[in-house]
Amino acid sequence: MFEQVKKFVRAFHLPSVEELEREYLNGAANRVDLEFRQRQIDRGMFRNMGM
Repeated sequence: MFEQVKKFVRAFHLPSVEELEREYLNGAANRVDLEFRQRQIDRGMFRNMGM
């Protein structure tokens, strides 16, 4: 019963800004790409999404 409730809650989980940022950084192909992505995040790329 509790497993079904957990599955239901997970189905409607909206990722936090921190989770979105971490996922975006993890997708970097190399160090230069990572640094570029870090600068984008520092400029507020995910902070102004209207959440």
